[in-house]
Amino acid sequence: MKTLNTKLFLGLSLFSGIYLNAQEKPKTDSAVTKNIEAVTLTKQVFKKESDRFVYDVAASPVAKGNTAFNILKQTPLVSSTDDKTLKIIGKNNAVIFINGRKTNMDAESLTQFLKNTPAENIQKIEVITLPGSEYQVESSDGIINIILKKKMTDGLNGNMRMGNSQSYYNSSYAGLSINYRKDKLGISSNINMSQNIQEQYYILRNGNDRSSNQSEGRVSDPNKNLGGYLNIDYQLNDNSNLALTYNSWANRSYGSTSNLFNTVKSDSAGISNIKYNYTKNLENSRSYNNSVNLNYEWKTDTLGSKLNLNAAYLNYKRFQNADNVTYNSNAFQTIGNRMVQITQSTPQIINNFSFLGDYIKKFKNDLTVSVGGNYNKTKTDNDTKSDTFIYTYKDNGDLDKIVPSSNPNHFIYDENIYGLYLTLEKKFSDKFSGKLGSRYEVTNSVGKSDNADFSNVERNYNNFLPYVSLNYAINDKNNISYAFSSRMRRPSFWELNPVKNILTDVNYTQNNPFVKASSVYTNEFTYMFKNSYFFIVNHSLSKDVITQVPLQREVIKNGVTTKELRYIRTNFGDKQEMSAMLGMQKNFFKQYLTTNFNIGVQRNVNNGSLNTDPITGDVFPDYVNKIKSNSLLIQTNNTVRLDKKKTWFLSVNYWYVDNQQIEIGYLKSLMSLDTSIKKVWNDWTFNLEIFDILKTNKVVITDQQENGNFNYINQNQYNQSVNFSITYNFGNKKVQKIRDIDSADKDIKNRTR
Repeated sequence: MKTLNTKLFLGLSLFSGIYLNAQEKPKTDSAVTKNIEAVTLTKQVFKKESDRFVYDVAASPVAKGNTAFNILKQTPLVSSTDDKTLKIIGKNNAVIFINGRKTNMDAESLTQFLKNTPAENIQKIEVITLPGSEYQVESSDGIINIILKKKMTDGLNGNMRMGNSQSYYNSSYAGLSINYRKDKLGISSNINMSQNIQEQYYILRNGNDRSSNQSEGRVSDPNKNLGGYLNIDYQLNDNSNLALTYNSWANRSYGSTSNLFNTVKSDSAGISNIKYNYTKNLENSRSYNNSVNLNYEWKTDTLGSKLNLNAAYLNYKRFQNADNVTYNSNAFQTIGNRMVQITQSTPQIINNFSFLGDYIKKFKNDLTVSVGGNYNKTKTDNDTKSDTFIYTYKDNGDLDKIVPSSNPNHFIYDENIYGLYLTLEKKFSDKFSGKLGSRYEVTNSVGKSDNADFSNVERNYNNFLPYVSLNYAINDKNNISYAFSSRMRRPSFWELNPVKNILTDVNYTQNNPFVKASSVYTNEFTYMFKNSYFFIVNHSLSKDVITQVPLQREVIKNGVTTKELRYIRTNFGDKQEMSAMLGMQKNFFKQYLTTNFNIGVQRNVNNGSLNTDPITGDVFPDYVNKIKSNSLLIQTNNTVRLDKKKTWFLSVNYWYVDNQQIEIGYLKSLMSLDTSIKKVWNDWTFNLEIFDILKTNKVVITDQQENGNFNYINQNQYNQSVNFSITYNFGNKKVQKIRDIDSADKDIKNRTR
């Protein structure tokens, strides 16, 4: 089921992926040597600049024949554990920028865009672990800024890519990208499509020594996707540009099913009782994401000062219907009479208008002043309808009656965000530079519903968010830096919609309109040696963490005492994360081997407790997580060039994350061994990849409370897969993609998922 997978269990998997990615090995720099008339030039591939790390893709031997997504996975401090999402070491999310501006695409569309963009188009990649005040990002997000190569000639170029992947089911994808430039006009477009069925297997247990539930079975989620974008960029004169960007993405998931066999155990007066039932869920959903952005850029002087103005409109629609039926059963999983049927319709429509403007003023004395502001107005419409039918039967087995109940909830959420920022950046000498800035944000929101419990939910708060960054180059081999950042994490729009996502009639997730924004404060120290070795120490404090909390209690269902489990979306205390990471990136044997290696430790300190459902006010036994844990993180990426002509490449990658305590329990260790072989032949690239060779990338979470309650989650996403792709590049190879434009609705995009 898409709702279940995305909101709960995939969330857990990605949660673990956060820590996983924290072990991604940063590639430090290596050296590229070129001989020009007996003069040897050495170019740094990875280096530290002011507030960011810079990876020179154009100088790297692993770029040829690669895609942007694959080269990002090999970028120092960046990783992917699911071949879909990218993370930065110690960060919850990586926000993708292109040429200094955030891409205006949803997650699926962005992934396909990166997988269809040749790495040869990229000049360098900047990794900003702690973004300055001028960047409009949330919580502990980091930024990956892709700098494309400069246009050299007019003309047309592009690439076509096709691929097939075999995991539990077979999936396929295809894409076409075209870039065109003529004089002052530049046009860039892409269309891509894919279809897949994601199969997952769950074992879920909760309860205590008196009563317990176990649900076990499969979830199958078929998906068909179609998306693309169109960028039109026109140079008005030598100093100004006007651009229009349109993005579209559609997803259809019809026939998503979950089939769970439930074992209900209870102990009353010393007498054990075991009952069985079977829950079948059928879900159909589709979603559409369309946005348009208008950009104006004016260069005001020859030093690089410029004015940027953006106005954007975003429309997001999701339609979702589910039919959840629980049947009587026996130990042999024979399905009997219908017990409970729950039908749900959970549509969501989001409309957003955004404006973003900033002015960057550069002075001759290496001083840069940036000032700007943003405005976001968002309205979400959630017209939820949920009906429950209880079936009772006579002694002879005939249907007696059906007891219906209805729980509609039309929830409309309006939000206005106002933001201002000021940043001062100064290069004091060739060795010392610094940046000082702050953001001031005002958020006014109100949620209204025909349900009396949510008739008027207001959230109004102001936040002052300071930032500082210092960088000192001791000499040409040693560099140290320090940064402090404060950010907010606003809840996603689906988290605010007060709807239940039902797994069984006693096991469901509950969203919460009362969730408030959390705050994150981060300190980071970095030492780099020879642009090849680095050491990073990071500490972050999160206040009012937004997460899902498992509350459980005993209830009586059909005369049987059983355990009810609710995953409540809410604010759950504070959390500290501390990490120390040692990394290396080097080229060996005249660039035949490029290797990256990271090893580090992470300490998690959780401090949260909850015993009341914030939606209904129901009281539960205390759920407490005040546990500390230490874990080991390892990652290595290795690429071997197999021939002198640079046409054959072999890659072997491995990551490992140790056991660790997260908000909802104890996450057991995860690891994955991946490999690939690539052949570059003229304009064609053939790539064969194998992921999770050892079948060790599985999520297992356990939680044991002092009051005797336990919770267990075992999620197998069948991550082992074989992927084969063919890419063909055509046209004028000197033409690069046109200027990518930041959208005014960039932060809103992330909150729709």
